[in-house]
Amino acid sequence: MAVPDPRPTLDAPDDDPYLWLEEVDGPRAVEWVEARNAEILGRFGDAAFERDRDALAAILDRPDNIPFVARRGDRLFNFWKDAANPRGLWRTTSLESYRTEKPEWDVLLDLDDLSEAESEDWVWGAPVTLPGSHDLAILSLSRGGGDATVLREFDLATRSFVPGGFHLDEAKSGAAWLDRDTLLIFSSLGEGMATRSGYGRTVRLWRRGTDPLAAPVIFETTEDRMSVWGDVERDAGTETLWFTEQVDFFNATQWMGDRTGAKTRLDLPTDAWIQWHRGWLVVKPRVPWEVGGATHEADSVLAIRLSDFLGGSREFTTLFTPAPRRSLQGFFMPAGRLVLSILDDLRPVFEAWTPPAPPASAPWTHTRITGLPDVGVASVWPLDVEEDESNGDLLANAQDPLTPQSLYLIRPDKAPELLKRAPRAFDPAGLVVTRHEAASGDGTLIPYFQVGPAGQTGEAPVHLYGYGGFAISMLPSYNSAIGKLWLERGGTSVIACIRGGGEFGTAWHEAGRREGKRLSHDDFAAVAQDLVRRGVTRPDRIAAEGGSNGGILITNMLTRYPERFGALFCTIPLIDMRRYSKLLAGASWVAEYGDPDDPADWEFLGSLSAYHTAEPGKPYPPILIATSRRDDRVHPGHARKMAAKLLAMGYDAHFYEPAAGGHGYGKDNSERASFTALGYRFLRDAIGWEGE
Repeated sequence: MAVPDPRPTLDAPDDDPYLWLEEVDGPRAVEWVEARNAEILGRFGDAAFERDRDALAAILDRPDNIPFVARRGDRLFNFWKDAANPRGLWRTTSLESYRTEKPEWDVLLDLDDLSEAESEDWVWGAPVTLPGSHDLAILSLSRGGGDATVLREFDLATRSFVPGGFHLDEAKSGAAWLDRDTLLIFSSLGEGMATRSGYGRTVRLWRRGTDPLAAPVIFETTEDRMSVWGDVERDAGTETLWFTEQVDFFNATQWMGDRTGAKTRLDLPTDAWIQWHRGWLVVKPRVPWEVGGATHEADSVLAIRLSDFLGGSREFTTLFTPAPRRSLQGFFMPAGRLVLSILDDLRPVFEAWTPPAPPASAPWTHTRITGLPDVGVASVWPLDVEEDESNGDLLANAQDPLTPQSLYLIRPDKAPELLKRAPRAFDPAGLVVTRHEAASGDGTLIPYFQVGPAGQTGEAPVHLYGYGGFAISMLPSYNSAIGKLWLERGGTSVIACIRGGGEFGTAWHEAGRREGKRLSHDDFAAVAQDLVRRGVTRPDRIAAEGGSNGGILITNMLTRYPERFGALFCTIPLIDMRRYSKLLAGASWVAEYGDPDDPADWEFLGSLSAYHTAEPGKPYPPILIATSRRDDRVHPGHARKMAAKLLAMGYDAHFYEPAAGGHGYGKDNSERASFTALGYRFLRDAIGWEGE
């Protein structure tokens, strides 16, 4: 049998010898996958792995873990998983009961029972309940954890699906209630209804008892756009429909309208974050914006009455101005107040702004939300699912690498009230958290957080994690898996805040986007080098992990900086940058990476496509590439093809692919524990650390 040439070239995209591995359920591909699974489990699925798996599963299944909640009407709702309910329970309780040590839960749906009764591999998705009464819900259920879901109407009073109710077959879909008998649906289901990214390109008005595929289209975009969706605002008895056309990952247009469709497009930059609520419009431009005789900085937060804006005024009030290491992470408006989430040199800060009551023209007033830790990670979000129903109550979560999560209730103008505290997952004795900065190749200082024993030994077993994309911030949170399987055994953990993330705002993201992605990878390699320079460890004791966008990162460490690492764990990865935009949701990421079909973009993308740049005879460290067969966001073909190529070249490469899990590590706690434990078992072995 002839062995295919494992070296696809940069300028001939159609000569890929492993294209057959993109056939997700193809018999030949599945046979190859199962053979690789047997190999990795045969080598690392030993008693040590089983102990780690069981220990981590027990942590994830603990009955005293925090049951996170959201309020719908006057009830709190939670989706709960444990060993007895691996797929989960949808349940509800009162706020008064939730405050107690053992809340009284009313179970609405047992997903394990449903899956068994219907012989389906159901995985839970976020439900949409009917505003006001919240007695009807559209449940989102996926087979195996993928992004594509089945939408089904559920009656909360009878605890059953509505006979003849709303039912939409499997597709990438979303829905919003207009009234008891009418939905907005934005779905890829139906001929010509999907964009090239695989998302819905229309918003349809679906009336009860009618065929969803025949539902009238009231808003649409073209196939080359990313997606569309609709939302409903109910304010003082009036109903406004809002339509969003997502042009690409960072650009969108916003329209106001009614049940007949869009009427008014908002004259705003397409790259801006937009929030509307109770007659106010809040805008955060991504780049400097000249309007109304003024220039507003990128990442500033601007507010104006919606009626004034629609009337032609562009006199915004500036509520937030960024600084080089002070950036906005997000904002929302519960009960008419604007809450800003800010990182001030990576420390969490929260501000609540109150607009003047009409018709007064007084300035906005603001307070700082205090009482939460300012070291580590903190997040704040509305307790109520429906902003139109909010009384201003917030939830907050605070943690750091050695302190498990605490959940707080924050009433307007009140101090945070502790609701729940998560149990410790590992022993933090002797561990410390420190912050450092590494100089990247161009001199930029890259922050990183180190967790581990005090002092430098020069040979610490280091787990290094990074992401560097889509303006997502990486912060030092409490990680049960790292704590139990790495730190508690004497290891060291490092989180790198590399460019491409959102830690320092748009400029930090832009520096690591498109051709800047190479700089993002340089940053990660610089952190690894700095750990050696500081006497923490040596290169062969550094085990690096990254997933999704981090797959490009980890495989570039393999091909560009192999001498700086002892082992690599690459999960649910994006790797083949020649074909990524043609696979599943890949077309939606062109704004982040560039277009491989554009010769100018391929000039820099080709050098980042490790699937193309990998060569035989190099000092590549051992690598485990793991994905999920039901990942319908990042195609499993990326991981499969890269592993196949490395194996054909004779490298110490391994592959793992469970049958379910979607764009994650498994559909339940047991599967997630197995995925992670296997990866860390491999890493410890590869760097020569028993860790027992």
